[in-house]
Amino acid sequence: MSAVPADRPGRSHLHVAGPDDAAEVLSAEQARPARIRTSWTAADIMAMEFAPPKWAVPGVLSEGVNLLCGPPKVGKSWMSLGLGVDVALGSKAFGSIPVERGPVLYLALEDTARRLQNRLGKVLGQRKAPAGLTLATECPPLPQGGDQAIAAWLDRNPSARMVIIDVFAKLRGNSAPGASAYDADYAAVGRAKKVADDYGVAFVLVHHVRKAGSDDFLTEVSGTNGLAGAADATLVLKRARNQGDGVLHVTGRDVDENEYALTFDPAAGAWQMLDGPAEDHQVGETRATILRFLRTTPGSPPKVISDGVGLAYDNVKRTCQRMLADGQLAADTGGRYRVPGVPPVPQPALISENKGDTSGTAGVWP
Repeated sequence: MSAVPADRPGRSHLHVAGPDDAAEVLSAEQARPARIRTSWTAADIMAMEFAPPKWAVPGVLSEGVNLLCGPPKVGKSWMSLGLGVDVALGSKAFGSIPVERGPVLYLALEDTARRLQNRLGKVLGQRKAPAGLTLATECPPLPQGGDQAIAAWLDRNPSARMVIIDVFAKLRGNSAPGASAYDADYAAVGRAKKVADDYGVAFVLVHHVRKAGSDDFLTEVSGTNGLAGAADATLVLKRARNQGDGVLHVTGRDVDENEYALTFDPAAGAWQMLDGPAEDHQVGETRATILRFLRTTPGSPPKVISDGVGLAYDNVKRTCQRMLADGQLAADTGGRYRVPGVPPVPQPALISENKGDTSGTAGVWP
């Protein structure tokens, strides 16, 4: 049998029967069809070599299905369009992560051409519009041919890096009769995942979160656990209350769980990544300053912190006490503070000024 052409990535394991294979295909004595191998010994698995995952945005968006969730008007569409432009141009995602250039399909199913032009103009700024970014405002639901339409575009763009579906609810289609809510959600994402896996491309499905918040960002995804369960990665965009405009929570099968602090520039329609841990941008400026100082100088009392950051001693002392009560700081003997999870700093033992007098006052801390 002849192999599938090289411009069909992700389907190299398939073969197309040609005229010379007719006798074999039609033979009554043909052996049962060969099956794709799905089991191995542990030794076999460890001896295999696999190509690393293809990243649309290294460390954030890998090949497979990625759910991008957030409340309405939080900026998910701006983020999606910005990522599409950055990947199509081969520039830097979030202004800081270099990405490999490749074609991108952006299904803006809630937009018009006029709105897309306006948004695209902001996101591009002085950059030239990339020919590798395809934008569409209509697509059939996945069960009614949408998956085939996306696959056809991928066939025409074998070096594609990313497909963005904004929003997923417009493309998921109707549930199978009698299916439970969980099964329906799982199947809906599964249709997109099949195409993503066949072509080894990152799919971004823009989706909403519940109105009620939660300590576990995964439980905020609107719908059942079937959505996040079927997806390869889940990203939840939240707006922070104070300094940072937003925090992107990320977890998945091929991506390490992480949080990224982001700021949004409305004039440029751009999300930019902020330096430092996300938690520093979710607290007030005084608390963030103290946290940054204690990460490099753990085990410091309020006076040392005050001198080190240039804030009033009384303010630092009160703030440290409140941060301790809120679980943002840990305290060691002598009123010395550190960030939770950072080991205590060993302190020297007290030394008597008069070695022969054990009843006197001990020496002072250095």
